[in-house]
Amino acid sequence: MKGEGEAGRGPGSERADTVNGPGPPGPVPAPAGAQAPAAVPYWAGAPGWVGVLGRLRDVVRQEVLAAQLAGLPQLAAGPARVLDVGCGQGTQALRAARAGHEVTGIDSSRELLARFEQALAAEPVAVSGRVRLIHGAGERAPDLVSGRFDLVMCHGVLMYLGDIGPMLASLARVAAAGGAISLLVRNGLALAMRDGLRGRWLEAARAFDSKDYVNRLGLAAHAHTPQDVDRALQPLGWRRGAWFGVRVFTDHRDEAAPEPGELAGLLAAEREAGGRDPYRSVAALLHLVYVRDQVRQVTRPNAIRSS
Repeated sequence: MKGEGEAGRGPGSERADTVNGPGPPGPVPAPAGAQAPAAVPYWAGAPGWVGVLGRLRDVVRQEVLAAQLAGLPQLAAGPARVLDVGCGQGTQALRAARAGHEVTGIDSSRELLARFEQALAAEPVAVSGRVRLIHGAGERAPDLVSGRFDLVMCHGVLMYLGDIGPMLASLARVAAAGGAISLLVRNGLALAMRDGLRGRWLEAARAFDSKDYVNRLGLAAHAHTPQDVDRALQPLGWRRGAWFGVRVFTDHRDEAAPEPGELAGLLAAEREAGGRDPYRSVAALLHLVYVRDQVRQVTRPNAIRSS
């Protein structure tokens, strides 16, 4: 996953280039009537993103997000079909495959997809055979995949889009009737927190009046509040069923991850804070989970519902 997370996006898309599984990689035939391939733009953040993988902020993000995803009924009920739009190097998608789910990953970065393929090569065939990778733009997911998915993930993508509407419409079209959409966005409720904690006072002051920012990869990005995303998805028939904070205490920390003993305590605190008010409201990232309006959500007893 990339930047603040993934960025499987672009104005165009390309038919699937690669399939991962027990057979050799190769092109995926386009279905009858599919649109002609279009160029997929290079994502400029890929080299910088690779450089921060495995450091504290990345570890906290991935571990806390994984715990939140594991509690979703769409995954807890048994083997599911999972689509990861902006899958990047595949951290969450690979976890889902290891848990027995069938996973399709879409990303616009060939570099990050290559890293995902390398990770799959080290997995047992039983795991790698559950994963299909597609090079393309997330906005054209309905043209790139077949069928519907129980969980559609799009993590760290929306902050790079000038208009989130086309991406959200794409995600909604490929989600199953009882499925969920899992989004990870930069928190527009508390954009000044990171700079404030780092003592960057001028930048913190500017963040009170704008949701636009430049991230640590040097890329222009935009933060969103839960209400921003609600307004975009409600006309499509989706409501927010749960929301969490990700990286409450450690967003300003740039160092390597600590030793396992210390890390375990840190992650426990981050997981707890991400599900509680007021802490989740000041997290660096928000994990927003949406379900269809007409489907009654069944969640684990301690799941956080929207309020």
